[in-house]
Amino acid sequence: MTLHLHDSPPTTPPRQSPPSAHRAEPDALFPAIVPSPERPRPSLGERLRSLPARAWRGRPEDARWVRPALLALLLVTAVLYLWDLSVSGYANSFYSAAVQAGSKSWEAFFYGSSDASNFITVDKPPASLWFMALSVRLFGLSSWSILAPQALMGVATVGVVYAAVRRRFSAHAGLIAGAVLALTPVAVLMFRFNNPDALLALLLASATHAMLRAHENGRTRWLVLAGTLIGFAFLTKTLQAFLVLPAFGGAYLALGPHRLRKRIGQLAWATLAMVAAAGWWVAVVQLVPAADRPYVGGSTDDSFLSLTFGYNGFGRLTGNETGSVGGGGGSTGQWGATGITRLLGSEIGGQIAWLIPAALILLAFGLWASRRYGRADTARAAFVVWGGSFLLTALTFSFMSGIFHAYYTVALAPSIAALVGMGADGLWRGRRRRWVAAVSAVTVGISAVWAFVLLDRTAAFYPAVKWLVLVVGLLAAAGLLVHPFLTDSLRSRRMVAAAALAAVIALLAGPAAYAADTVSTAHTGSLPTAGPSTGGMGGMGGGRPGGTATGGGRTGMTGTPPGLPAQGGTAAGASRTGTGKTAGGGGMGGLINGAGVSSEMKTLLEQNASAYTWAAATVGSQNAASYQLATGDPVMALGGFNGTDAAPTLAQFKQYVSEGKIHYFIAASTGQGGQGGQGGQGGNSTTYASQIAAWVKANFTARTVGGTTVYDLTSPKSTS
Repeated sequence: MTLHLHDSPPTTPPRQSPPSAHRAEPDALFPAIVPSPERPRPSLGERLRSLPARAWRGRPEDARWVRPALLALLLVTAVLYLWDLSVSGYANSFYSAAVQAGSKSWEAFFYGSSDASNFITVDKPPASLWFMALSVRLFGLSSWSILAPQALMGVATVGVVYAAVRRRFSAHAGLIAGAVLALTPVAVLMFRFNNPDALLALLLASATHAMLRAHENGRTRWLVLAGTLIGFAFLTKTLQAFLVLPAFGGAYLALGPHRLRKRIGQLAWATLAMVAAAGWWVAVVQLVPAADRPYVGGSTDDSFLSLTFGYNGFGRLTGNETGSVGGGGGSTGQWGATGITRLLGSEIGGQIAWLIPAALILLAFGLWASRRYGRADTARAAFVVWGGSFLLTALTFSFMSGIFHAYYTVALAPSIAALVGMGADGLWRGRRRRWVAAVSAVTVGISAVWAFVLLDRTAAFYPAVKWLVLVVGLLAAAGLLVHPFLTDSLRSRRMVAAAALAAVIALLAGPAAYAADTVSTAHTGSLPTAGPSTGGMGGMGGGRPGGTATGGGRTGMTGTPPGLPAQGGTAAGASRTGTGKTAGGGGMGGLINGAGVSSEMKTLLEQNASAYTWAAATVGSQNAASYQLATGDPVMALGGFNGTDAAPTLAQFKQYVSEGKIHYFIAASTGQGGQGGQGGQGGNSTTYASQIAAWVKANFTARTVGGTTVYDLTSPKSTS
């Protein structure tokens, strides 16, 4: 591979920078890269025969160590994400139940229903469930079959980020970016968990890669691919997928190749592809009569559009979330304080913020270093696209007043990793320049001090690590700073190489420690968090309530993790909680983490279950999921996730009972969801659940099975 600084286009069109994209500058920090001359394309047979060798060797212009280093990175990432994967049981039972349903019913698969009898859907589009449901169809229901696809998505995301950074910058830059992403605590958490965020991160990283390819060669097909990937990201987590659009569109309009008129036309095609990729499923849901499909979970009117723009959309920004169990609506609220420092606080910092200061510094560095490059320079475009995506998403997370959880921040991890890798590439290339060395020293020094602060928030968690990070980081910063003042000799080159290696170790040691803790701990329920407890406000702000650490499992909220209810009762491992409530108890515990299922209750529900459409009904999707996963039979989730959805009405429930479709009603404890009177913000769904509970109590006889109150809906009280 040769470096070529040019004013005019070379004879072979460059892969990395289009003609006139890069202004000639001596010793550029981000020089244009000219590929080797094009070779005749071999036949399909020749490509297949040479595939193993090419997979190991990589690109011919690469040094021989590059591809083995990449494969080693991916292998280590796979081991990290797959290690003891079943420790978390069914992880988030809410989604696991939907996966189980989708493995039994193609209709449930398509809609993302919570149960195979298709009463209600989850409160997200179903794209992330499809991969897990297919895995369960192939390998049977287990923790591994549910979570392994998520882990493989994590490995793929690391590979995509490496490829996106490596293509324009150096192999070192790609490897650093990949390692930063792989070790980010919240990434380790979510790529071992079954929430939609794993697929979302992969799709957004892939879309970014496609956008950068469009900047490179100006081909419309890459823009169409980016739009398609964003569309499928919408089918994963609705409007969160669109946070990157201003960065994507603005960067291409301002910095893309071709004339402005053509760039506008290309973006129009990309938009059309995005709408098609996202809209086909939405159109089906909206056009199919409500009587012929499950109720749209999370909505107040059985409309996916209302869910998208309300509960899952603008309500998240304003805190006005009808049907939510809580909300913000100001600088502080049930979901934590909002503001510019939100991502650095005790609840979020250890999840994602280790290298946020470094990413911001290196973003500014990259934009400054490329300020005199040609308009369409691909290095500057990469900083703008990755940096813009990071800033837009981070600012949204920082100021949104509605529901916000710490694990959402996994969407930031690919951008942070890319910015660190790209910036490190320029810093290393300019290490003999004093101002660049100063930037290197400041970046490493600030990052080391910040890592010390984050580690000090969990003072009992391997206290030696924070001092190691601080001392090694500051020594590395000093070595990088003095290097330009030393004579350029073999000794000084070795010294700066050692300083750079020490800097990488210091900056990754803290995240690696949190990542190791995350891997070794069970995570269940709706509000998981990575790393040790920080004593923050728990699930509401993203940490753990109370800050106490009493055992191995983590729910991010309260109570015993539902884990694998089929084993009877609770999952192995105690949960790290601080309020002392049980998962099946009062308050929000049961709605957030589900219910413990006793062996007696499991046996009861399985009796003659095939004769009923639903083996039982109970308030809240997490509670229903626990019983459904324990028995394998459909359980109706009254009121959806929060117990506040307008489904079913009392009249509808009475009809189901009269038709013999529901066998048992499982009572929730006082204070759970609609039944106990804790509803959401507005709507009539709390009344529906309360009416159903009151009607069942008045007309059927209660019995206690394994500590749970249950009613047999086939045996009403005698009227005599």
